[in-house]
Amino acid sequence: MIQNQTRLKVADNTGAKELYCIKVLGGSRARYARVGDIVTCSVKDARPGGVAKKKEVVKAVIVRQKRDIKRKERSCYYRQRR
Repeated sequence: MIQNQTRLKVADNTGAKELYCIKVLGGSRARYARVGDIVTCSVKDARPGGVAKKKEVVKAVIVRQKRDIKRKERSCYYRQRR
């Protein structure tokens, strides 16, 4: 589960290496983001020459997490390892 002030590793080719979660989108009471949710982040570390620059505010989609993922039918749990 991703919440405010969480540092995230980036899995795309924008040049950003690390993000800092500012806000979990999805209503005023959304505390945690799960796989597929959108969050607003600040770029904390970036590669030189990349599109994303340090201190830039971006939106990101959560594609991976360490915590097990619960499916809606609640019958199957799995863990994506990386």
